[in-house]
Amino acid sequence: MSSAIHLRFVIRDSTLPEHIKERLLALQDQRLSKDGVLIIKAQQYRTQEQNRQDALQRLQQLVDSVSHEQKARRASKPSYGARQRRMDSKSLRGKIKSLRGPVRD
Repeated sequence: MSSAIHLRFVIRDSTLPEHIKERLLALQDQRLSKDGVLIIKAQQYRTQEQNRQDALQRLQQLVDSVSHEQKARRASKPSYGARQRRMDSKSLRGKIKSLRGPVRD
C-alpha cells in the first residue's frame, strides 16, 4: 500500500504576491520544473494524511524562507572603549607571554 504524496504547486497561478513568486521561480531547486511547478514528495509517514500535512508544512517553510528579506549590512566601527579594552588585554597578554622565557640566574 503506497502512502506517498506528490504535492504539485503551480507558482504562476498561485495567489502569492509577485515578488515572492519571482523569488520562488529564481530558486535553483531540483523540485522546481521548467514550467514553474513545484513538486514536493512526502513519504516519511505511514498514512497519506500525515504525508499530506508534511508536504504542506515543507511548502510553507519554503515560501517563508523566500519571503524573509535580509537587512542590508552597514559598516560600523568599534567604539573608543572597545578599542581601549582590546589594547589593554593585548598589553596584559604580552606581559604574561614575556615571562615565559628561559629562566636566568
